[in-house]
Amino acid sequence: MSHKNEHNPAVRRIVLPSGRMIEVIRYQDKPETGTRELHICPTCESQLVQPVAWSDAGDDRWDLTLECPNCCWTETGNFDRQEVEILEDHLDEGLGEMIADLQRLTHANMIAEIDRFGAALEANLILPEDF
Repeated sequence: MSHKNEHNPAVRRIVLPSGRMIEVIRYQDKPETGTRELHICPTCESQLVQPVAWSDAGDDRWDLTLECPNCCWTETGNFDRQEVEILEDHLDEGLGEMIADLQRLTHANMIAEIDRFGAALEANLILPEDF
């Protein structure tokens, strides 16, 4: 009889200061069906819940204070490692999305600035004394 080991990988993408991106793959047991997803607000169901305070409670447990920026719900509790890792994965995904948005915005702003500079050059609005 073959025993199938149920694991699901958690992938965390980390952008280094040099701009290179690495992926850290962590294999963990599948979450139990009763495991609560800490990033979801029980009051308004927003997926933006974030930790505002935390400390290691030992025995693979963490004391967290969670807050929802949508409805100002807060909770302080003691959570197991698996719940905290799932929250951390969601926070990392959100950070990745924010960084991607920032890069797109920066790129769009640079293109607009170049266009304005080109238009100013064509209209002879830039003089040597501007530099």
